[in-house]
Amino acid sequence: MIKGEIMSKFTEINQNTHKTMPELGQRIPDVIAHFSSLIATASREGALDTKTKELIAIGITVASRCDGCVAFHTKALVDLGVTQQELAEALGVAILMGGGPSFMYAIQTWNAYNEFTNTL
Repeated sequence: MIKGEIMSKFTEINQNTHKTMPELGQRIPDVIAHFSSLIATASREGALDTKTKELIAIGITVASRCDGCVAFHTKALVDLGVTQQELAEALGVAILMGGGPSFMYAIQTWNAYNEFTNTL
């Protein structure tokens, strides 16, 4: 893969997801509305701050091996100001819980972080 292809992968996944969500939402508006409400409720600050909740989400994302989730939650973490070390430690826990397949998705998440922070 050439550098330009890597740099666009996760941005493209995010763009395609955000583009398609409204179209699907027109077909199943109640499902999307309730899912959106669940996201807002679960993400709301409480005993845990939003960044901590997103770090939990990225661990689950890596362990469940979801490409779209890698792009979505990594971008959210970058927007929340997560450091490389914070992400690395969350990925370490995900690898612990998910083994080799999670290690491969941890690498994808690291690549996404680098893409979204332009540190490639």
